[in-house]
Amino acid sequence: MNKAELIEAMAGEAKMTKADAKKALDSFIKATSVALKKGDRVALVGFGSFSVAKRAARKGRNPQTGKEIKIAAKKVVKFKPGNDLAGKVK
Repeated sequence: MNKAELIEAMAGEAKMTKADAKKALDSFIKATSVALKKGDRVALVGFGSFSVAKRAARKGRNPQTGKEIKIAAKKVVKFKPGNDLAGKVK
């Protein structure tokens, strides 16, 4: 499912226009991004939680040459599904 399909599904489920559903989805994405950038955790009960984790610097290999390379440390976004979501996917 891509963004356009998600907007269409949200509009149909909530009985709202696609424009309103797009605004709602964009607002959710922006608010979540801002919170994660600050290092906060975003938890949606039943759905799951988004958080930021630090990944340490490490050594890797270039698959084409086999040469060892350094992979820099970085922050990554993690998602942990809630029990309700995990149960529905099984």
